[in-house]
Amino acid sequence: MNMIRVAVVDDHPLYREGVVHVLNRHDDIGVVAQGECAEDAVRIAQEVQPHVMVLDMNMPGSGLSAVTAINSAHPGVRVLFLSVVIDEDQVCQAINSGARGYLLKGAGGEELARTVRAIYSGETYVAPSLAGHLLAHLGRKTAQPLNKETTLSPRQEQILQLIGQGLSNKEVATKLQLTERTVKYYMTNLLQKLQVRNRTEAALLANRRAAAGT
Repeated sequence: MNMIRVAVVDDHPLYREGVVHVLNRHDDIGVVAQGECAEDAVRIAQEVQPHVMVLDMNMPGSGLSAVTAINSAHPGVRVLFLSVVIDEDQVCQAINSGARGYLLKGAGGEELARTVRAIYSGETYVAPSLAGHLLAHLGRKTAQPLNKETTLSPRQEQILQLIGQGLSNKEVATKLQLTERTVKYYMTNLLQKLQVRNRTEAALLANRRAAAGT
């Protein structure tokens, strides 16, 4: 089993220790570094190069500036933001800056572990409680035209619809009785065919296609 190497950066020691404890309870996840500010995050990315870095959005030095620097210099380090703030603009900024996920601090330990695994696997994850608002907000900010000439197979339509509902690859695989590898294959083809960069944009497009009846 490959160990997912995780760094946790948060300026509240008690909360950070709780996150570390929760993640270390899982056999496939190990916390390899900790920090408390944006400068620590950038240094850890350079020196330790964890698979996933869990960042506080509002830590000293700005989580957004940290993820921008990390994504530029160390794109292999995948960033997951934890925040107490439910703000569509902030979530959009986080994703556009290169973050792979955005989770609220009220999430449970199992959801946090699942999200770390999803991001490690190459997925983009936004807390389901934020997904609907975010998709509507992205739709207002990025009015990507619908290409009516883009045709999808029935299976691709099924998968796109489920992605639009916020399901992960694993959940899609279970629902459609497919392997997770098969779903990843379909997702790769979908992103290319729809000309979108990630599953968040695919989910947005899925909802817009449904609203337009295409």
